[in-house]
Amino acid sequence: MAQHKYIKGFSKLSNQEKLDLIAERQKKEIESFQILEDFKVKDNHIQSRLEEISENVMSNYFLPYSIAPNFMINGKYHFVPMVIEESSVVAAASAAAKFWFDKGGFSSKVISTTKVGQVHFQWNGDSFNLFNYFDALKTFLLKDSEPLLVNMKKRGGGISNIELIDFTDEMAGYYQLKVSFETVDAMGANIINSVLEQMADSLKQYIHSNCSVEEKNCEIIMAILSNHTPESIVECSVECSIDQLAEISGELSPEDYANKFKMAVDIANIDIYRATTHNKGVYNGIDAVVLATGNDFRAVEACGHSYAAKSGHYKSLTEVEIENEKFKYTLKIPMALGTVGGLTSMHPLAKLSLDILGNPSARELMEITAAVGLANTFSAVKALTTSGIQKGHMRFHLNNILNSLNADETEKEKATTYFSDKKVSYKAVQDYLASLKVNSVG
Repeated sequence: MAQHKYIKGFSKLSNQEKLDLIAERQKKEIESFQILEDFKVKDNHIQSRLEEISENVMSNYFLPYSIAPNFMINGKYHFVPMVIEESSVVAAASAAAKFWFDKGGFSSKVISTTKVGQVHFQWNGDSFNLFNYFDALKTFLLKDSEPLLVNMKKRGGGISNIELIDFTDEMAGYYQLKVSFETVDAMGANIINSVLEQMADSLKQYIHSNCSVEEKNCEIIMAILSNHTPESIVECSVECSIDQLAEISGELSPEDYANKFKMAVDIANIDIYRATTHNKGVYNGIDAVVLATGNDFRAVEACGHSYAAKSGHYKSLTEVEIENEKFKYTLKIPMALGTVGGLTSMHPLAKLSLDILGNPSARELMEITAAVGLANTFSAVKALTTSGIQKGHMRFHLNNILNSLNADETEKEKATTYFSDKKVSYKAVQDYLASLKVNSVG
């Protein structure tokens, strides 16, 4: 096996020097990396801004930027920007938005927006003493954090609570400060982490100054926000009379369709395999909006999945109610989004997305995003309980298959017509293109 020398200072090299080094190490021609240059934005100002977002930026990786129309959310019309590579997702969201448009649209509300951060520390003193002077410690921590919270307080936010939690039954000497924040329109990750690190220093200082010699030692393990935000909740629902489902129930009666739909969702509360795929359908829509607005889709997903497992059994994030001839579909989900600071301000398309959405507050963005998540899972379950998922999905995937097989425009046009009433698969498309070539030769 070839031995490679450790690369030191890679981030300090120019892009050309980075490329030269990669090409040399991988024994490739420098021309094989030309596509990196092709995908750079020609506007130098925008390209420079993009390169400031991350480390060792060599180019841009483009994903489609789409718009889903006809979202009526809390009585307000929205064009919703979505960034996603899966072709059927935007179509599914748009189809659901269209169906619910004249049935009251999506009713969405934020229940709470509290975020949590933690200071994890080890202390081997008497827990009674620690809890006995906790009120004084809390006052000290808040005072030391004050300078960092100026902007958050200007927006109406700040620290809402600090708790001391004793975990010594589970790990010797382990305690935690659990700090609750209201960040208003900012996601607030950076400021929360700064406050927590300040609190960690203040905690050590306070214990050293106020404890006996044998209790002075306080070891900070870590200070970090939590992406588990079960108190930052948004709920979204759609509702109609059962007879209105006749538009989409296919060969089923509206009543049978409603019951079958409910059973499909109930299965996701019983079976983890189905629940995981069902909730992935929710995040098809949510992730696309979160990406388009420059928010952290990884944090949003992590929190949602932990919330789905809050009972100890991973379940659906949605539920169906059928009562008094009414069908109601509801999504209840934790979400922490921001509309100021971070990538929402730095990325030109993130700023445009928020502008297209009417420059919403963080709470409004949560409501919009939840509506898109509900729309996507509604379309997915609708397809599963009627025509099957592949009919719609593969129809939209046809163009991707044609491109992967290097079909020209004439072949694409013929294939689209041919497969309009047939099942689409990679093999079927491959065989059809082969038949076109045979016939053209003949």
